[in-house]
Amino acid sequence: MADYVLGIDQSTQGTKALLFDGTGRLLKRADLPHRQIVDDKGWVEHDPEEIYRNTIEVVKLLVEKSGIDKGDIRTLGISNQRETALVWDRSTGRPVYNAIVWQCARGAKICEGLEAQGKAELVRSHTGISLSPYFSAAKIAWVLEHVEGAAKKARNGQLCCGTIDSWLVYKLTGGKEFRTDYSNASRTQMFNIRTLAWDEEVCGLFGIPVSCLAKVTDSNGFYGETDFEGFLEHPIPIHGVMGDSHGALFGQGCLKKGMTKATYGTGSSVMMNIGSQPVFSSKVVTSLAWGMDGAVSYVLEGNINYTGAVITWMKDELGLISSPAETGELAAEANPQDETYLVPAFSGLGAPYWDSGARAVFYGMSRTTRRAELVKAGLESIAYQITDVIRAMEEESGIAIEELRVDGGPTKNRYLMQFQSDLASIPVRIPADEELSGIGAAYAAGIGAGLYQRETLFENDKRTSFVPSMEEAEREKKYQGWKEAVSKALTK
Repeated sequence: MADYVLGIDQSTQGTKALLFDGTGRLLKRADLPHRQIVDDKGWVEHDPEEIYRNTIEVVKLLVEKSGIDKGDIRTLGISNQRETALVWDRSTGRPVYNAIVWQCARGAKICEGLEAQGKAELVRSHTGISLSPYFSAAKIAWVLEHVEGAAKKARNGQLCCGTIDSWLVYKLTGGKEFRTDYSNASRTQMFNIRTLAWDEEVCGLFGIPVSCLAKVTDSNGFYGETDFEGFLEHPIPIHGVMGDSHGALFGQGCLKKGMTKATYGTGSSVMMNIGSQPVFSSKVVTSLAWGMDGAVSYVLEGNINYTGAVITWMKDELGLISSPAETGELAAEANPQDETYLVPAFSGLGAPYWDSGARAVFYGMSRTTRRAELVKAGLESIAYQITDVIRAMEEESGIAIEELRVDGGPTKNRYLMQFQSDLASIPVRIPADEELSGIGAAYAAGIGAGLYQRETLFENDKRTSFVPSMEEAEREKKYQGWKEAVSKALTK
């Protein structure tokens, strides 16, 4: 009899179902997109009911595509888009409002009010992250403030305030379980990462009753059982939950202190495992990697707004390329002596600069700068920003990073990967499989269910490697040129 592990990766654009065998090998995937609800203010929402329906349907689609006996599925792991938050009625299971997506800054005034009260440092020192509408707390506070009767219901314990993982757990278990894991809890801006509990003082600042928040559970713990609304003949345990970037860190095998990964997507998350003790930083944020078997690991994380999106911008807005594949060829053809830099601060700069007023610039162009040089500058801006975060993490943690494990679409670009290795002066390693977020959650579930052994799970890890070949003097000259370009974009 076969043993299969099911993974759900609920991301910003859609929902994927992933099937793994008894050794952790990815066999098949299926996915369904969902609507992006954007209004004229640029506020972004998702329909939580649509996401839940898609979760049920994508599992059915995966089983149909793979042709397996669905009775052989043993357990489920869930990874999810982080910070996206929603509020629903505890008794009916119906949302009181749409999910407010991580990209949405509608909670800005709430954060500005707390900053004006001098509460920003309290929030950062308790939660490890700087006061921002990016995180879940301000989004939930906005719902309680603007939906009629919601605040009163919350005070009476009639509402659940949670993230997408806790919503899916609640719905998949028929309302029996309201749980989240340590990684997701640490990104809400309401969880005290020292005491490992919801922070009553911080929750009070946002007007969110702790009684409305999910029970925090180990990332490979037990989250109840589901049969996907009768699709399975017998319920299976949900045994793994992780935020998507944390799932990618685990899926990359970054299990030891100092191991670091970078996910190249629309933006980028660079994450370093810093072990069992937190390191607080002004340049990057501190969160929990995961909690497993009663122990937690911490991470430093730097988020970058524009990395893969730079390539999309060069294609769709500037017309410099007709497909992302052209960027590597053009960069290789460009004049190596050209000193043009692009600082893609289209919506400010994140880690390690934290300047929301920064503006994008092309800097250092000459009369001979052409299309190829502009494309090269755009492509290389991705590696420069990642290197900024890597250097900040090494400085703040005192840990030298020995290699960078990477994932995401732009990692197919050989020019970019070689330049990243040269610039950061460390090997860059790319895994064979792409679905790292879902892999991490499924692996956690397999471990939690006793199907996988952590010691052997990553033994046959096949990777493509790029190693540094640039001279130290050239590397530092290029990097100092980048820092000069950044200084022209900054407002503080």
